[in-house]
Amino acid sequence: MRIVRLSPDAIAALAEGDLATADALSPVALTPWLVSEDMVRTWQHRTRQAVESPEDLPWITGVLWDDDEQVAVGGSGFHGAPDADGMVEVGYGVDPAYRRRGYARAALELAIERARAEPEVHTLRATVSPDNEASLALITQYPFVENGEQWDEEDGLELIFEMAV
Repeated sequence: MRIVRLSPDAIAALAEGDLATADALSPVALTPWLVSEDMVRTWQHRTRQAVESPEDLPWITGVLWDDDEQVAVGGSGFHGAPDADGMVEVGYGVDPAYRRRGYARAALELAIERARAEPEVHTLRATVSPDNEASLALITQYPFVENGEQWDEEDGLELIFEMAV
């Protein structure tokens, strides 16, 4: 498993729902789920972010790629570069066609590995809806500590989990 980084042009094409153009610009084959309603919102945000904060590009959402199967199974990355306190927030989503196969765990473990490898990162954050039983069950298998809650304009109430890295 790995995260495949996309160019700003490929991200912009996904933000427009243009799978054909994004696929032509991507180093790996993309799937229709990457231009689903949920994912297009993510790509739209990442497109704005690439322009406003280009230093975030190496950190933001990429394609969750299964090297063995040679298929895109989701999206994964961080919400941005580390903040002034050294915190990064992980974000991942798995295509429903590939759920319940360990891909969310793989995405989270890739994030933990990357956060631990980056000297400027001190804290890894994950936010989870209190209704998302699968993600809550996953997060609690790692040394995350619940550290409050927040209101997200798109996702509603989220529980905040943090882990020192």
